[in-house]
Amino acid sequence: MLSAPLVIGVSFAYLLLLFAVAYWGDRRAQAGRSVIGNAWVYALSMAVYCTAWTYFGSVGRAASSGVWFLPIYLGPMLAMVLAWMVVRKMIRIARTYRITSIADFIASRYGKSPLLAGLVTLITLVGIVPYIALQLKAIASGYAVLTSPLGEAAPPPQQWWRDSTLYVALALAGFTMVFGARHLDSTERHEGMVAAIAFESVVKLVAFLAVGLFVAYGLYDGLGNLFAQAAAQEAINRLLQFDQGQPFAYAQWTGQTLLAMLSVLFLPRQFQVMVVENVREQHLRRAVWVFPLYLLLINLFVLPIAIGGLMHFGPGRMDPETFVLSLPLSEGQSGLALLAFVGGLSAATGMVIVEAIAVSTMLCNDLVMPMLLRSRRVGMRSASDLTGLLLQIRRLAILLILLLGYLYFHLAGEAYALVSIGLISFAAVAQFAPAMLGGMYWKGGTQRGALAGLVLGFGFWAYTLMLPSLAKSGWLSDGFLDHGLFGWTWLRPEAFLGLSGLDNLTHSLFWSLLANVGAYVAVSLWRAPSAAETSQALLFVDVFHRTEGARPVFWQGRAQVPDLQALMVRFLGPTRAGQLLQAHARDRGVAQVADIPADARLVQFVETQLAGAIGSASARVMVASVAEEEQLDLDDVMRILDEASQLRAYSMALEEKSQSLERATTELREANEKLKSLDRLKDDFMSSVTHELRTPLTSIRALSELMRDDDAMELAQRQQFLGIIVTEAERLSRLVNQVLDMAKIEAGHAEWTVAEVDLREVAEQAADSMAEMYRERGVLLQRVLAEHVPLVEADADRLTQVVLNLLSNALKYAPRENGQVVLRLDCDGGRVRIEVQDNGPGIPPDQQAMVFEKFRQVAGDAHYRPGGTGLGLPISRQIVEHFGGCMWLRSEAGQGACFGFSLPVVAGGEQTGPQRRQDT
Repeated sequence: MLSAPLVIGVSFAYLLLLFAVAYWGDRRAQAGRSVIGNAWVYALSMAVYCTAWTYFGSVGRAASSGVWFLPIYLGPMLAMVLAWMVVRKMIRIARTYRITSIADFIASRYGKSPLLAGLVTLITLVGIVPYIALQLKAIASGYAVLTSPLGEAAPPPQQWWRDSTLYVALALAGFTMVFGARHLDSTERHEGMVAAIAFESVVKLVAFLAVGLFVAYGLYDGLGNLFAQAAAQEAINRLLQFDQGQPFAYAQWTGQTLLAMLSVLFLPRQFQVMVVENVREQHLRRAVWVFPLYLLLINLFVLPIAIGGLMHFGPGRMDPETFVLSLPLSEGQSGLALLAFVGGLSAATGMVIVEAIAVSTMLCNDLVMPMLLRSRRVGMRSASDLTGLLLQIRRLAILLILLLGYLYFHLAGEAYALVSIGLISFAAVAQFAPAMLGGMYWKGGTQRGALAGLVLGFGFWAYTLMLPSLAKSGWLSDGFLDHGLFGWTWLRPEAFLGLSGLDNLTHSLFWSLLANVGAYVAVSLWRAPSAAETSQALLFVDVFHRTEGARPVFWQGRAQVPDLQALMVRFLGPTRAGQLLQAHARDRGVAQVADIPADARLVQFVETQLAGAIGSASARVMVASVAEEEQLDLDDVMRILDEASQLRAYSMALEEKSQSLERATTELREANEKLKSLDRLKDDFMSSVTHELRTPLTSIRALSELMRDDDAMELAQRQQFLGIIVTEAERLSRLVNQVLDMAKIEAGHAEWTVAEVDLREVAEQAADSMAEMYRERGVLLQRVLAEHVPLVEADADRLTQVVLNLLSNALKYAPRENGQVVLRLDCDGGRVRIEVQDNGPGIPPDQQAMVFEKFRQVAGDAHYRPGGTGLGLPISRQIVEHFGGCMWLRSEAGQGACFGFSLPVVAGGEQTGPQRRQDT
């Protein structure tokens, strides 16, 4: 048992920490460093789905129904599979048309109907107030467990002003007002609020996992031991079974999973964080796996905690919804219990804050605002600035929502379990699904159809689920539960039309959604959509096919710029209105706001900006009050659409032709450059080969003619000439062989003799072959060779050719007086490496890229000019790469050049030994 001042102090200290986090997030946003621009923050904010119901109610449900707590979390995981198709479209629509809430979304889709917006707001308020009460009940229950002797119920407060839950509600209302109702434009991001929600998501996950680990490995010897003990008790073992003897088990499982899928998409708080607070659609790519992973982690220990609590306390001795707190307390772990309470407080406060922001926006824009527009003081013809008044209305709405939640908790909170209250609210918001999904993907949906579906669906929800819950709470007579309305048994709310066997939630969901979808489709098909509905349907359904500047505008009439400007000032303030209009003037290519054409684009711009502040339905009414609008019929809309489609098709055709011409021009340019390069290479090759062949042929011919014409030539002279002829013939043979080798390697027709090769032997053999030439030219050849290196798989003759080529190149570029070439051999990281370093002039950076190109050469020193066809290095690189190796060049001007290559070793080969240095 903990002292009440300690628990209260820690709770309010945590709320102050949330204030600090939110303040930090707002300050960063003001400095231009957005917090919600981070994909992790966006993904974690979606975990606001995990409320106190998750924290306490899931354990209670698992303790009574076992694995039946899972569908509420499987549903969101499955919904994330469709997020890129559904949620991304919701985000695109909301951003394009400045939509601020579920009510605004539905009303805007069906002709910007104020009636539809008000109905959705009322349904939301009725359905969400019990859910807010759930959060307050969870906080109150947790506080009672911590501050009362274990197993004893805390006495209720004697006076209402002594109820700590009331002050928690007021503190949450204050937080929400400060960080959620600072700006009138609801499309502006609540940076601080989102940062606090992401922080809370981490806190509640860490706290819940800590309790789960304590139960599994503190109270028991791991999960295996816990489940083994549970299996030995028949009453607890049944919790691990799927059907548990329940009829229609699969239908109930499917129904609850579907309910959770719809809830995670259409709960007002989820719409707020997923859609309104989204800054980049690409953040969904991370959220679609981070959010399901979060749900998996936070539910890992739900069943172990539930089963552990039942075995630890015994059935019926302790409320299972408090196991997260009572289990640590029973073992004297007061600190862990307090951490768990803070986690539950995080789960509850996160939901309350976001839900209050979302619902207060709907109340202000879709219920209060229409009434204000009809009043004389602030009606359509008034010119007063309403920004301050509307902000105050939203703040009062937040306070009202929290007080209604507290009132519901105070009057009926003890009558229902946490999980039951949550499911009732889920079923209420599920009624938005047909109008929302149908509006995004079906152009035939109408305002009448959406109204009929919502009224019937909400009516069935109230009759089959809400009223029975009130009767079971003692607020209503429960006679109609058994005998039906007016005594007609076929009207029993939990067995409507004789359908029995389902649990009350699945039963209500079946009838409410059946009536909702049926009425929506039937009424929409019965009457054709109006012009306004048709225009909005096209904008919503085809949102991905339209750009901001090219979407059709369905408006005809006359407007004055001063009137529209005054309207914006009235609801957005003079500063904000001036900034927006000036930006629009720049987009239209005019210098002054007064020069903006008073056309359909301006009317649409003003209406869109007002929609972010007062909702689309109210914005439509206000714009119509200052602009003389001509009523459009369906023929006008189709004519505008036809003109827009023709212009779009023509524009797309021109764009496609332009792109085709551009691609063709680029391809021709690239082909032409390639042909020029090939032509230059051909010329270089012919010139080089001709020159190299002509030189030895000239020598051979001249010396042969001398021996033919001089019969008296001395034998020694004749032998010298014959030696030169043989040397030049060998040179000719090498030139021809190089050309043939390159051609064969590139064509894949080269012959390879692959075996295990000792590269040290190859290096020694090549160095010995070149030693005499190095001595003749006064160049020092140093050998730094490892004694033992692993073997490689290659062609020994080909590798010798490579090393000879590198040594020959180094000799060409080494200076004649103090020339020095180093031949290195070592092993590094499973590869044998050979490098040849000279101290010549080096290779300029602009020429290094071409040394491995065919027929390319760079100049040597002043005493020796390189010869050959320029095929040595390209052939060498082809040989090395054929055996899985690589070749490189390192050089700085004036610092010499280092050519090298490496090859992979044979598996299990001998390791490198000590190095030996030898100078030649």
